[in-house]
Amino acid sequence: MPDKIILTVIQGQLLGQQYIFDYRTSCIIGRSPDCNPQLPDDENHRGISRYHCLLDINPPDIRVRDFGSKNGTYINGKNIGQRKRYQTVEEAVNLQFPEHDLQAGDEINLGHTIFKVSIEAYQEEKNPSNLVANNVPVNENPVQQQPYFWEIITHFLKLAEGGDRNFKAISGYNLVKLLSSSEFGEVYLAQHNQSGKFIALKVMLPAVAANEFAVQMFLRETENTKALQHPHVVQLMDCGYSEIIFFFTMEYCEGGTVWDFMQRLGGRLSIDIAVPIILQILDGLQYAHNVEIPYVKLADGKFGKGKGIVHRDLKPSNIFLTNIDGKLVAKIGDYGLSKAFDLAGLSGQTLTGTQAGTPVFMPRQQVLNFKYAQPEVDIWAVAACLYNMLTGSFPRNFTGDPFLAVLQNEPIPIRERDATIRQPLAQVIDLALVDKPEIHFKSAAEFKQALLSALS
Repeated sequence: MPDKIILTVIQGQLLGQQYIFDYRTSCIIGRSPDCNPQLPDDENHRGISRYHCLLDINPPDIRVRDFGSKNGTYINGKNIGQRKRYQTVEEAVNLQFPEHDLQAGDEINLGHTIFKVSIEAYQEEKNPSNLVANNVPVNENPVQQQPYFWEIITHFLKLAEGGDRNFKAISGYNLVKLLSSSEFGEVYLAQHNQSGKFIALKVMLPAVAANEFAVQMFLRETENTKALQHPHVVQLMDCGYSEIIFFFTMEYCEGGTVWDFMQRLGGRLSIDIAVPIILQILDGLQYAHNVEIPYVKLADGKFGKGKGIVHRDLKPSNIFLTNIDGKLVAKIGDYGLSKAFDLAGLSGQTLTGTQAGTPVFMPRQQVLNFKYAQPEVDIWAVAACLYNMLTGSFPRNFTGDPFLAVLQNEPIPIRERDATIRQPLAQVIDLALVDKPEIHFKSAAEFKQALLSALS
């Protein structure tokens, strides 16, 4: 069973109400109707902001961060936020306050409402920080210890050659070079000994000790990703897990990512290059959002076949390029893997940490509800990618707390970034970036048709 975080209202108008979290998520507390938990909009809570503070939850861990509110957030009677009295709301947007770790029994006081934190940890003993996978030591921080992954995978390849069934997915391959790295893993170029075929070998190391529930949750998501077979989706061929290491064999795209391509060309792309890439990505999304997949949680709590996968993490660094018969072909990479890794709690609490980066390609729906998984969040992200590819800038201005910026800052009209973009195309991109009160385009096909009409 998963660990649980329980917030119980012990004082105020919502007395007795409970909010139970047994999954990785974030939530915003405030007076705005789209907050959850939402505080009463009454005289007793006039000192509470519409978007007051953020909870970053990865059971059994929970953190809180104030958004620079006028009166602050009180933990056990101590104020952990609050802008200066002379600072305006606009100035507060440029502030970012540190996160505060919460413990069982802590109380969060917001106006006349008090939440009490309870933690139900079903796995009291965690694996030691210096773990061993098949007698290979692994440091917890792969970024600082890059050689460890090379050594681990080399060891796994030897076990595969010896017939170890756990490593069948990587049997017959040799490592060629490191392609990329992140805070949770690395991607290698590998070549098959007999066929000479190249693949991308991705290795992911959890930031926290992985329990069986989290592992199975993540592996179910990878099985869904394996079901995707489309010319504009990077194919996930196989996957495996050994004690603490996840590894995946994927289609190799020799052109690298769109982000890398942009940097080689000065930070932006022309319309003639960017739009065809986006149209191909929309074809891939239209397929993925409607394909039959093997594992979906049904109403009775069991798993069965379902329809569609939402990526939830689209950005230029997740769009890959390859050359097929002299034509530039774009493919959606990392389909759901990073987000599923995070949702399973395997990435620790980086969602609001410094390593998570700015949520520049995220609509407000995902900030308000981390698990929000409607296809339109991918459509919004694609529009944000196109905006970034054409201008070299992000749709919103980001200063101070990035999550508050998503909630409060409207996207800047694209012609304010680049006045040379023709009005019909600019209008469609700006429309696609509307996310308040809801995202405008609901499907990839709808957005694609609007782009084609603007270009005709």
